[in-house]
Amino acid sequence: MHLDKTFTAARVPSRPQSLHEAIALMAGDKPNWTADDLRQRAARGLRRAFANGTKAMRTHVDWTEAEVPEALPVLRGLAEEWRGSVELQLATLTPLDAFAEFGDRIAQEIAGTGAVLGAFVYRNGDIPGKLRRVFDLAEKHDLQLDFHVDEGLDPDAQGLDAILHETEARGMAGRVLVGHCCALSVRPEGAVADLLGRAGAAEMALCTLPTTNAFLQDATPGRTPRLRGLAPVHEARAAGMPVMLASDNVCDPFYPQGDYDLFDVYRMAVLAGHLDPRDWLTSVTETPAQWLGHDLAIEAGAPADFIHIAASSLDDALNRPRAVRTVWRDGAPIPETPGDFA
Repeated sequence: MHLDKTFTAARVPSRPQSLHEAIALMAGDKPNWTADDLRQRAARGLRRAFANGTKAMRTHVDWTEAEVPEALPVLRGLAEEWRGSVELQLATLTPLDAFAEFGDRIAQEIAGTGAVLGAFVYRNGDIPGKLRRVFDLAEKHDLQLDFHVDEGLDPDAQGLDAILHETEARGMAGRVLVGHCCALSVRPEGAVADLLGRAGAAEMALCTLPTTNAFLQDATPGRTPRLRGLAPVHEARAAGMPVMLASDNVCDPFYPQGDYDLFDVYRMAVLAGHLDPRDWLTSVTETPAQWLGHDLAIEAGAPADFIHIAASSLDDALNRPRAVRTVWRDGAPIPETPGDFA
């Protein structure tokens, strides 16, 4: 997720037609990101997520200048406030090229806090050399890594290859997650199969973001999109990669819809990716929970935290998005949550 960006869609002057246009629109709104503004928007996102049954979340925090971003202390405070309701993990998000300038400060700031070191990687110059710097910091400060990588439809975007090489060379199994990987959808299948096989052996995880990618990829005014940028999730999981689905953006320039409803994202992914519902439910339950360090299994003796859907089967629940859903916490339904859309 991106709690620092959320609920800003109504404040930007237009809808973007590309990832980089969305980045520019978001940058234009950042002067509005006061501590009060960030707290109000992020708290609203957490309320919506809790009401829809989310128990654990990773949120990225933009860190694009040398100074600590205003959002970092705000989100740290909210993580404490929501502990026990939504377990919130922070992941910094920094352009790859910026690590040479202030990567040390980022790593030192988050070391020992449970936060994750993250970078945005897309068609940068000297990606292997710059990634070595990021991996050096992760090793020095014992940090997990999370990359926004190859978020486009250019087959020459191959940041994933360099990330995989460093993961293999340093033996960082189970500590590196890659998100988006849209370019894999247009690269030669043989090369993709080789990469995914190595990534599975290296225990690298993949998180695909179907709503944001469908909105931003292959977008041209007046033209129906042909390519939607969905990473090859079937092949990745068959190769041994832990594969997860997530919302990514909610009501911001990168995706102007959404309601922090992971079941709705799952429903869309089932359609877009031709997923068998029963085989892929773990992509929004056990797999991300385990990656975040939580055991959310439903079994005797475990906390009675679950979502009850008034449907006869999983297929029935997917067929009827308005079926009544009740979120249970600690053995009781949570109170009905009124609309939060003032």
